[in-house]
Amino acid sequence: MSELEYVIAPRNSWLISIDWRELKRYRDLFVVLARRDIAVRYKQTILGVLWAVLQPFVTMVVFTFVFHVIGQVPTDYNTPYPIFLYVGLLFWRYYSETLSNAASSVVSNAALVQKIYFPRLIIPATAATTALVDFAIGAVILIGLMAYYGYCPSLLGVLILPLLIACAVLCALGTGLFAASLNVKYRDVRHALPFFISTLMFVTPVVYSAQALDKHPVAKSLMLWLNPISGVISSARTALLTHRSVDWGVLSISLLMSVVLCVGGLYYFRSAERQFADIV
Repeated sequence: MSELEYVIAPRNSWLISIDWRELKRYRDLFVVLARRDIAVRYKQTILGVLWAVLQPFVTMVVFTFVFHVIGQVPTDYNTPYPIFLYVGLLFWRYYSETLSNAASSVVSNAALVQKIYFPRLIIPATAATTALVDFAIGAVILIGLMAYYGYCPSLLGVLILPLLIACAVLCALGTGLFAASLNVKYRDVRHALPFFISTLMFVTPVVYSAQALDKHPVAKSLMLWLNPISGVISSARTALLTHRSVDWGVLSISLLMSVVLCVGGLYYFRSAERQFADIV
């Protein structure tokens, strides 16, 4: 074989077939797609990136009135409801946006998938990365709320934040990989996904505390084991809004299930991607 030839061939094992050197070689494409997604999101808008601030802020105000003022929903450790809610909204919005964008990513990039070769994993991975930009912008409001209410996170809370974000990324990316693969073959996914996300929000401790389910241990256990973002939100509230020790058991469950979701998503995506160009 000539040194100028480059053969593209599948490997035997799905785990070994993830060519990390190839992903590194296509990092420029990843950067281009990420920049494009960010630019398109706010192109020809008056407020631009301020939408990443206004949307969670307005949602926080409305939810505070509906669930706390009218519904009298309690919080953990007598924390003011707006800041308690916003921590949950911040992580939930990252998860839901990543899942939604990753699910439609392969179909929306059909022209690229059908015409050229590149690691298909780059497409949904871009969705998980670009959503971090909105997460970082939205975190500005959280910093302002913490200053307003006089909250200062503990050193452990600051140190554990990257772990919480990593756990949220794994959880969102793993679910997004499943959704992206299914959406190529079954277009029902684009209709079912908004319903799934809106329903999942109410079985995730976003507007209420996980402690509210202490009297329902079976439901609480199912929520933590089947919905890893629940443990991330609960741990984030404890780490950022209190000086109490994080429940490492809950966080371990979330991390374990996030890794399981990500590995399972990678397996399913890698097994389905060879048919993307034919049916996308």
